[in-house]
Amino acid sequence: DVEAVRRRRFKVVVDAVNSVGGVVIPALLEELGCEVVRLNCEPTGEFAHNPEPLPENLTEISEVIRKEGADLGIVVDPDVDRLAFVMESGEMFVEEYTLVAVADYVLRHRKGNTVSNLSSSRALSDITARYEGCSYSAAAVGEVNVVKKMKETGAVIGGEGNGGVIFPELHYGRDALVGVALFLTYFAGLNVTMSELRASYPAYYASKNKIELRPEIDVDNILATIKNRYSGERVNDIDGVKIDFAECWVHLRKSN
Repeated sequence: DVEAVRRRRFKVVVDAVNSVGGVVIPALLEELGCEVVRLNCEPTGEFAHNPEPLPENLTEISEVIRKEGADLGIVVDPDVDRLAFVMESGEMFVEEYTLVAVADYVLRHRKGNTVSNLSSSRALSDITARYEGCSYSAAAVGEVNVVKKMKETGAVIGGEGNGGVIFPELHYGRDALVGVALFLTYFAGLNVTMSELRASYPAYYASKNKIELRPEIDVDNILATIKNRYSGERVNDIDGVKIDFAECWVHLRKSN
């Protein structure tokens, strides 16, 4: 809803890590009537910091948001398929919640199913359950796997917890531009701050750890042992082993 966003005249700080996002994200925001504060938006390809949109890499934008009194910050990765928001406080909205918020908006207007990968936040499943007749499905990690599951279930929105939003009405690919437009339309209709919106969602926390594997380690045997040991719980083995407990979950998988 272009006019709804224009009426709000949001002040937005953009960190595009000196890649192509520095061209397209400010252009989109200005078309939507936002005041844009550019940060690392020269598309030189020389990344100003580690390009992964994680809190430890985004200290600069947090300071600028507070200094400018901005409504929010927008961070994209170099190929603009991952989208992370920063709240007016300078704290991360947390990229796991990008898809959660966008899905909340889409489901308010179009009932349907949702999909994310097995390593994404349970919050998407919780939000989907708030809408009658809507169901959540999990796919193996990887955009292609999520898209396949979305097509199988006829999902109206999906993506990955790394800030990847997939809106099939437009196309089956992670797209930060789509995520920005959908989120700002949603946010424009709410009389809350980013912090207040974030507080309205289930508060989950993630710990992601990597173990360096040696050739002699039989990973498949380890995963099979874990699956057997926790057979009394809800176990999903389409991508490694994921064990769902009442209050939390654990996912063990081989990456690439």
